[in-house]
Amino acid sequence: MSTPLHCPGFELFKNLKSFTCKCPNCGKEAEIFSDEFNKKHFCKGCKLEIDFTKCIPQATGAS
Repeated sequence: MSTPLHCPGFELFKNLKSFTCKCPNCGKEAEIFSDEFNKKHFCKGCKLEIDFTKCIPQATGAS
């Protein structure tokens, strides 16, 4: 028996992408993962449901 190099559930999540966008209602940044697009999300600022099809994705990453 060998010792795994990472947790057993790693394979399911290694290709997830995260997206940050501003809430179209109040402008607060919200984050969504690629496996959550079909779920409802509520803004932590204004508490309204976020329609991620209407928000503008924010660029992230190092220069």
